[in-house]
Amino acid sequence: MNMFDVRDVVKEPDALLAVTENPRHRAILLNFRRHALLEVSGRWQEILVPEMVVDEPLYRINENGASFQLRGMTEIGAFYAGLTDARANVFGPITDHVAVADWGLAIESFFGHHLPGRVLAEQGEDIDDPDAYYQLTHYMASFWPYDADCRLIGEHIYEDTGSRRIEKMDPADVITPERARELLTPLFDAAPPGPDPARQR
Repeated sequence: MNMFDVRDVVKEPDALLAVTENPRHRAILLNFRRHALLEVSGRWQEILVPEMVVDEPLYRINENGASFQLRGMTEIGAFYAGLTDARANVFGPITDHVAVADWGLAIESFFGHHLPGRVLAEQGEDIDDPDAYYQLTHYMASFWPYDADCRLIGEHIYEDTGSRRIEKMDPADVITPERARELLTPLFDAAPPGPDPARQR
């Protein structure tokens, strides 16, 4: 089983921050970095603030054969709250490719999620133990547009449904929401600086 390290939610953004000088691109990467840490830590309320997100964000989500939109703080907040309440907020890239541009971010990931069996059963998956944890892996592409102030406009998520795999986990390998928050808390203030101009000479 390909396991993910929850701390890798910032691996690729940090690699880009280490070599990116463009101030707008850095601001976008720092916004995304904080967003990812907050979401996986279960601190979603801190995402939906004026410094991070536009007043009327729009999420387009295409996953597991379903396609839906979430518009505005109320709908998106309810979505995040549902994920956290279901203990379904622990996920991260196993492999990740991130590109930053003036308009925002383009990302392709092979993603892993640690999910309670009951959550997968509610999604229609054939699960033999609702009390066990399972790892869902799949390929996903996402696009994150940002406004002139480098605030998130929305998320556009597209899953390769044919790549979905679900495997029962050894309890020793499960990253719980509590453990995820513990592992990620030290990373909030650990974003790398940009390249040293003196080294560019």
